[in-house]
Amino acid sequence: MEMKDLALPSLNRFASDYLQNHLEAEDYFHYDLSKADKYRDRYNELMNRAFSRRELSDYIQRYMSRFSSSEEVKGNIERLRRDDSVVVIGGQQAGLLSGPLYTIHKVISIIKLAKEQEKELGRPVIPVFWIAGEDHDLAEVNHVYIMKNGKPHKKTYPSYQPYKTMVSDVELETEKAEKWFEEIIETFGETAFTNKLLIKMKEMINESKTFVDFFARLIHEWFHEYGLLLIDAADPDLRQIEKGHFIAMIQKSERIAEVVEDQQTFMQAKGYPKMIEMDKQAANLFYYDPEKKDRCLLERVQGGFSGKNTESFSEEELLHIAQNHPERLSNNVITRPLMQEMLFPVLAFISGPGEIAYWAELKRAFELFSMKMPPIIPRLNITIVERRVHTDLEEMELTLETVLTEGTANAVKRYLEEVEDETTANLFGKLKSQLEENHKQLSDHAVSLDKGLEPMLNKNIEFIQKQLDFIYGKIGDRTKERHSVTLKKYERIAQSLYPLESPQERIWNAFYYLNQYGPEFISDIMKLDYQFNNQHKLIFI
Repeated sequence: MEMKDLALPSLNRFASDYLQNHLEAEDYFHYDLSKADKYRDRYNELMNRAFSRRELSDYIQRYMSRFSSSEEVKGNIERLRRDDSVVVIGGQQAGLLSGPLYTIHKVISIIKLAKEQEKELGRPVIPVFWIAGEDHDLAEVNHVYIMKNGKPHKKTYPSYQPYKTMVSDVELETEKAEKWFEEIIETFGETAFTNKLLIKMKEMINESKTFVDFFARLIHEWFHEYGLLLIDAADPDLRQIEKGHFIAMIQKSERIAEVVEDQQTFMQAKGYPKMIEMDKQAANLFYYDPEKKDRCLLERVQGGFSGKNTESFSEEELLHIAQNHPERLSNNVITRPLMQEMLFPVLAFISGPGEIAYWAELKRAFELFSMKMPPIIPRLNITIVERRVHTDLEEMELTLETVLTEGTANAVKRYLEEVEDETTANLFGKLKSQLEENHKQLSDHAVSLDKGLEPMLNKNIEFIQKQLDFIYGKIGDRTKERHSVTLKKYERIAQSLYPLESPQERIWNAFYYLNQYGPEFISDIMKLDYQFNNQHKLIFI
């Protein structure tokens, strides 16, 4: 395994400007990414704040006791109790089979930055992964992509939820999940590692009751040796620690909406589009009906709070729920970062490109609670380059930079133009032009005799053009057949590195690589030396 850096532009304009220091950082964030002492400044600030460290550590210990024992995890739980410890944190929805590769990249980023900064600061820096178990968008997490008929195809786990059920409550049916996983592995092809992978995953499926259970077990299996701590944001036990923070958010709900809107207006004036859609009356909290298992976004109404599918509450009633039944409340995209900051001594937050932009909209909300947002550190962007794909790139004389920014469509078009029979193309162009000209002459004359013929003649020329294009397309198909070996190389490159015209990390899942390269795949990529230098990482395997 070898890793190389590659400079690639960010797909998000705000994120790109942030990373390239093209904006006034203090307008959007509390820490400037370009300042060398940002982590030490942040650490010093955290040492002047109080956190419920013991309660948080006890919760994590209880939550993680369901997983296999890990001395590294136990050690970090104990270190979190120390007044001088801080965390590097990031989170993601609980995707089945861990979701797209970028989830793994985010975990790697959390662990690597924590290790780097512990060495720099000489203080305990603990990696923490926040599982967004309260999320109710099942369509985001219930599938992986496989290859089917030569193209990426979404393979969805068959589950129906009539309400906005939190993912943490979506059950994983053992028999159905095993069959779904087997069908996915079959598409990868059998290797020396397939059988052990099937056995291991069936064990984990049997041990898991919900989507979040399964996700957490996978992440723990792969990263426990690095002391990664996990929390489920939907866990009722965690809610007990959060109750006081929910109370503060309810009491300031109107002001939260106002200051976020002010920041959004400021950013729009600077030319950046709004990332968070928020109604002016938004309470920015969800209410969860424990009987229906339905999650409903609350808004402020005259005299209290109300949701689309739930009863109305006075402020006093909602405060009572926060105090006595906090498991019925959860955060949205605006209040979740605030809750994270209230709970943990966050040295740095690991973010995706989109997260950078929406966190910038929250600066004034943090200030409303007399907090600074932590340094927002972009996660590592990684592309895995397999040996055969690298060979294809060299043969096709394609650069990785080109493929990772635009795919192979333009290269394929140029190639087909090169191998196209020039005489055929000229004859087709001449035939089409002559037919259109002769048809126009006939049509003009016929319409002069009877204007009622015009609609029929227009349809006729459309039909003739379609037939000519059909014939030429068939000729082109034969050309593609003759050059299929070369075209398949272009296709392999695109499907591996830029599938569905998207970055690899957004489509493909880790299990293809585990099946192909063995159970040590994750630990092997963890051994690489990653630098947080805003460069794209190419891993050659």
